[in-house]
Amino acid sequence: MSEGAGRKAVEVPVHDALIVGAGFAGLYQLHALRDRLGLSAHVLEAADGVGGTWWWNRYPGARCDSESHAYAFYFSEELLQSWEWSERYPEQPEILRYLNHVADRLDLRRDITFNARVTSARWDAEDNLWHVTTADGRRRAATWLITAVGCLSSANIPDIPGRDDFAGRWVHTGHWPHEGVDFAGQRVGMIGTGSTGIQAAPVIAGSAAHLTVFQRTANYSIPARNTPLTSAFKRWAKENAAEIREAMHATGNGHPWPVSERSALEVDDAEREAIFRAAWEKGGLRLRATFRDILTDRRANDTAAEFIRARIREVVKDPKTAAMLTDIDHPFATKRPPIDTGYFETFNRDNVTLVDVRADPIERITPTGIRLKSGAEHVLDIIVFATGFDAMTGALLRMGITGRDGLALSDAWAAGPRTQLGLQVAGFPNMFTVTGPGSPSVLTNMPVAIEQHVEWITDCIAAMRARGVATIEPTEEACDRWVAHVNDVANATLMPQAGHSWYLGANVPGKPRVFMPYAGGMPAYRRICDEVAAAGYEGFVTTGARTRVTA
Repeated sequence: MSEGAGRKAVEVPVHDALIVGAGFAGLYQLHALRDRLGLSAHVLEAADGVGGTWWWNRYPGARCDSESHAYAFYFSEELLQSWEWSERYPEQPEILRYLNHVADRLDLRRDITFNARVTSARWDAEDNLWHVTTADGRRRAATWLITAVGCLSSANIPDIPGRDDFAGRWVHTGHWPHEGVDFAGQRVGMIGTGSTGIQAAPVIAGSAAHLTVFQRTANYSIPARNTPLTSAFKRWAKENAAEIREAMHATGNGHPWPVSERSALEVDDAEREAIFRAAWEKGGLRLRATFRDILTDRRANDTAAEFIRARIREVVKDPKTAAMLTDIDHPFATKRPPIDTGYFETFNRDNVTLVDVRADPIERITPTGIRLKSGAEHVLDIIVFATGFDAMTGALLRMGITGRDGLALSDAWAAGPRTQLGLQVAGFPNMFTVTGPGSPSVLTNMPVAIEQHVEWITDCIAAMRARGVATIEPTEEACDRWVAHVNDVANATLMPQAGHSWYLGANVPGKPRVFMPYAGGMPAYRRICDEVAAAGYEGFVTTGARTRVTA
C-alpha cells in the first residue's frame, strides 16, 4: 500500500492487526494473534523497551499489590514453570525482568517497534483499514486496531499555579527518571497519598533531609507483610498451578483466595476483631475478603473501617498526626485499597511532616516551595507529584483516535466512556480495547482480566475471519444497555460513595464523573462475554463484502 499525492509515494506497511502497547496485554495479544492465528500482527510501543506500566513506574517503593504467584501469565504451563519469583510482592525491577523474560521466551521483539508513540489512528471506510501514525511521522495500516495501553499509564500532572516557576526539581511518579532521583540531604515535598504515595513515602523518608507529605484525602492502608519466598512455597506454587488458576478464575477480583460467605454482622465483636486481626497480621488484600458484605453493606464496612483506623492510631505516636491520617471520608475499599511497607510508621520519624491540604489548601507553587492558602510556605528542593493517572480513558483519548465519519473518540466519550463489554466502541469498527472502561480491569488482579480479554478478542477475530466478515462493532443500543448495567452493578456496592475516586475520574479536573470499571466480578463478566460470543456476537453489527447484519 502506498500514499502520496503530488509527491513520491511512501510505502505503508499493512498488517492484519496493530497493537498499541507492550505491557502484559500487548505482549499476550501479539502472541495470541501471531502464534495462534498466524496473523501479521505488530506492536507499537512508546517506550524503548517492553513492560508497559512497569517500564514507566520506577518510583521509590514501586511494587505490585497482587501476590507474585498470581501476578503472572497462566495461559502457558511452560512459561509459568520457566520463571521464579523472589518475593511475596514483586518490586518493579523484578516485574520488568519477568516481562522481558516473556518477550524473549515467546520471541516477541521482532514484531515490536519501540519509541513509537501513536499520535493518530484513523478509520478509513473505503479500504476497511485503520491508518496509524506515530510521533516520528511513520505510518502503518491494519484491519484490526487493538489498544493495550493500560488503565494506569497516562500521568495526571496537576496544573498548580506556579508549578513551572519552581527553582528546584519536580517529578511525577508515573514518569520517573530512569537514573533515579537522589534525595540525600534534600527537602522533599510529596503531593498525594494514594497507593503510589503510600509506597514511595517510606523510601523517600529514609534518605531525605526532610519529607513533607501534603495530604488531601486520608487513606486506608493494610500492611503488605512482604517477605522473600521460601523454596517450599515456590515449589508448592509450581506444583499447584492448575488449582491456583482455577481459584483466580472463581473469585470476583481474580485473586487466588475466596471471599468469605459470612457477614460481618453475623458474628460478635470479639470474633470479628479476631478475624480482622488475623487478616491484618497476614497482610495484603485478604482483609477485604474476610466478610462477604464489606463492599455492599455500610454497617459491615464500618466495622472494617474502624478496625483499620484503630490500627493507625496504635502505630502513629503523635495524636494530631494520627487524627489527620484517620480522618477518612469514604468507606473502606471503595477506592483502590493500598497495601504498604511501613507507611504509617514513617510519620513517627523526626524528618517527616504531614500537612492537611483539605483544611489548608495549596495556593501555589513558588520558586522556593509550596505556599498554602493560610500563607504558610514550605521550602523545598524537590517536589514529587504522586497524583496518579488519568485512569482508564486518558491514554486512549491522547492517541487521536478517529472512527467512522470523522467521529473522534474524545467526542464519542464527551459525557464519559461508552463501550460494549469494555471491549469495543460504537462507531469504531474493528477496534478493541483490552481492559477498557466498562470491564473489570482495575478491580481485579490484572493478568487474569488481561488473559480473558485477549482470548475473547482473539476468538472474535478468528470467528470474523472464518465468516468472511469485514468489520465488527457494537450497536449504540448495546453500548447504552452495557453502560446502564455497569452503573447498576456499581450502585449495588458502596464504591460510588467515594466521590473523589479515580474510578469515577474525580482526580482529573473537568473529566466526566462516571463509574468506569465493571464491579460485578470476573466470573459474572466472563460468563456474559462467553454468552455474547455464543449467541453470534449479540449486540454487535458486522459487515461483509455486500452485507450488513446486526447480530
